[in-house]
Amino acid sequence: MYEISVQTLWDRLFKDTPWPSIDAVAHFVDNDQVFCLLYREMWFRHLYARLSPTLKQRIDSWDNYCSLFQVVLHRVVNMQLPNQWLWDMVDEFVYQFQSFCQYRAKMKNKTEQEIALLRQYDQAWNVYGVLNYLQAFVEKSNIIQILEQEKDGLEQFTATDGYDYSGGSNVSKVLGYFSMVGLLRVHCLLGDYQTGLKCLLPIDISQQGVYTSVIGSHITTIYHYGFANLMLRRYVDAIREFNKMLLYIYKTKQYHQKSPQYEQILKKNEQMYALLAICLSLCPQVKLVEETVNSQLWEKYGEKMARMRRYDDEALQSMMSFSRMHAWSFLPTAVYFILQDAYRLQLKLFLYEVKQQQLLSGVRTFQVYSTISLGKLANYMEVDEPTLRSILLTYKHKTHAVDSEGKIISNADVDFYIDDDMIHVLESKAIKGYSDYLLRQIVKLEGVINDMDGIKLD
Repeated sequence: MYEISVQTLWDRLFKDTPWPSIDAVAHFVDNDQVFCLLYREMWFRHLYARLSPTLKQRIDSWDNYCSLFQVVLHRVVNMQLPNQWLWDMVDEFVYQFQSFCQYRAKMKNKTEQEIALLRQYDQAWNVYGVLNYLQAFVEKSNIIQILEQEKDGLEQFTATDGYDYSGGSNVSKVLGYFSMVGLLRVHCLLGDYQTGLKCLLPIDISQQGVYTSVIGSHITTIYHYGFANLMLRRYVDAIREFNKMLLYIYKTKQYHQKSPQYEQILKKNEQMYALLAICLSLCPQVKLVEETVNSQLWEKYGEKMARMRRYDDEALQSMMSFSRMHAWSFLPTAVYFILQDAYRLQLKLFLYEVKQQQLLSGVRTFQVYSTISLGKLANYMEVDEPTLRSILLTYKHKTHAVDSEGKIISNADVDFYIDDDMIHVLESKAIKGYSDYLLRQIVKLEGVINDMDGIKLD
């Protein structure tokens, strides 16, 4: 009912108007507090989706979230809610936080009354408050311990999709689970990618989990996980997960066409293709990408990928601008009008990293050799041998990163070692797969069958 009927009612009865106020419906439920808080949460969610909230409404929504979360955190909750609903609650909470920061940043059009209201309610949508609530859900639910026990076969959290079939409530546990994804998202907005990935560590994204039971949660998790790894130079991890997610969307897209999230799925799909293009331009690990995804990628961004491999700043900025999440400066209200352009800073640091790698492009040209002398490669690259040694050491440094567990991982598409004055290139053979080819032929056959079904015979 929640996933289909509510959206249908939105479109049919309240497409361009707010829902009835809580005062108009509260008496039908004997002013039940939990019902009223949940109704108001959905009321504000509809307002953000279809209309433009005022500053007072933004603040009221924050107050409602605080009241609702206090109930969940400090009272016994004996109801079960759909995973989709619980995910939407966390997702909307982070979205409204981001929306408020964007709203507060645009000071030019603010009236004196609005500025006074911002000063008066300086704790509304405070970054520490948002982080504290998400972290409180994680701790209250004991979800980290539950996931650890599940590995030992002592829990069935994933097998039951988080639901409690023994008569208990799933609200606390599933909210705690999705809050880990919310923490990843907020830390990515803050530009703290390392901490964001640490918050997600309890969830094994290489396996199916509760996060994959809701398409919005699945896409959000992989998008932010991949973006964080991209910014931390863990290109292989980013490429691997983007590839799996894009292949999954390619296979299942037709089943989500009637979903209210379909447009958002398509948007994130395009953004992840753009991020994958950036990753492959900086780390050409094409062997990690399925043929279907690779062909779609070159069809969409082939020309820009060629430019990015030449380290074209304009192409890189264009792709980052399209695929980015906004990084925001979450300043205290006392200094909110001294806003720094956090996105420009994020882009500047990224382009600086790319510039450092630009000097390394010549290194990849010698992968056609099994061995080559330092002198020969130095002549080819038009540098002296000491400079070449520095470039090779820099290449080793830039193609290695530190993972969440503190281990050094390699992103190198060309692996080599130096013995005396000879460079020895290590070969890596890609494993040829046939499943992707078979999948594409099945899709083509389905297309032909659909076309034939649409033909009317006289």
